Amino acid sequence: MSKKLLEVKNLKQYFQVSGKLLKPKYVKAVDNVSLFINKGETLGLVGESGCGKTTLGRTILRLYEPTGGKIIYDGTDITKTRMHTYRRRMQIVFQDPYASLNPRMTVGDIVGEAIDIHKLAKSRKERQDKIIWMLQKVGLNSEHANRYPHEFSGGQRQRIGIARALAVDPEFIVCDEPISALDVSIQAQVVNMFEDLQADMGLTYLFIAHDLSVVKHISRRIGVMYLGKLVELADSNELIFHSVHPYTKSLISAIPIADPKQSRASQRIVLDGDVPSPLNPPSGCRFRTRCRYATELCAQKEPEFKEISPGHYAACHHLDKVQ
Repeated sequence: MSKKLLEVKNLKQYFQVSGKLLKPKYVKAVDNVSLFINKGETLGLVGESGCGKTTLGRTILRLYEPTGGKIIYDGTDITKTRMHTYRRRMQIVFQDPYASLNPRMTVGDIVGEAIDIHKLAKSRKERQDKIIWMLQKVGLNSEHANRYPHEFSGGQRQRIGIARALAVDPEFIVCDEPISALDVSIQAQVVNMFEDLQADMGLTYLFIAHDLSVVKHISRRIGVMYLGKLVELADSNELIFHSVHPYTKSLISAIPIADPKQSRASQRIVLDGDVPSPLNPPSGCRFRTRCRYATELCAQKEPEFKEISPGHYAACHHLDKVQ
């Protein structure tokens, strides 16, 4: 039985978007999400832009203070605790390698900053050795330590961001769409590097992306989000080949197929309409305005996110009708 490293229960993240004079309005970016990640595994998280994936990742790390719910890390509720001791254990790799690195700092100082904050080096030489070892770990070399971020390509900058996250020897990393800003030719290299680092260092990942084919490759389990809600969660193969939620089926139908015969035979499930405004989400099931199986029940009652088979969770009133 794998040990749970991270568990979130009924996590909520609401952002107030109107002034105090008016009746407050909130964007429910993450609304009542519950999941867990076992030690040493990768949980993938997919969904359309704006569905709350990144907000969930940042709230788990308490870069945003949660509106409600619990964050349990290694058996301890860290929802209200001081985070300094957990910052070393929980890190993030940001989406944009251009905006996430300080242009006025050398690469050595960017990677070494966390080493200094957590006092992980006893001498200047030990600090320098740690920085160089970390850069080599992500495919860079010692000469790069004295350069500035603008001297690197996007793929190299993302490697610097990964080295910065790894410099404090963390256990858990939120990978916030770490390859979406990179060229396709570089994406596979970075994904493979994530897998190698996980094997070498025993890391646990929350891997956020909108490309289901990439998430399928790297993840042991996959969760699907829609408009702040988790709608399905299962093992990777189970989700790809036996998905039950109509939104998940639509995402899977959009994965490109290399074989022309199979591609022609497959049927693309196109959703009607646009994602509703998170300021004014639909009542009941949030997916109902785009779902061909929706009934009056879907408008009146929110579906429960429940286990439908061992390890497979979904939230839908009409699972028996979905094909």
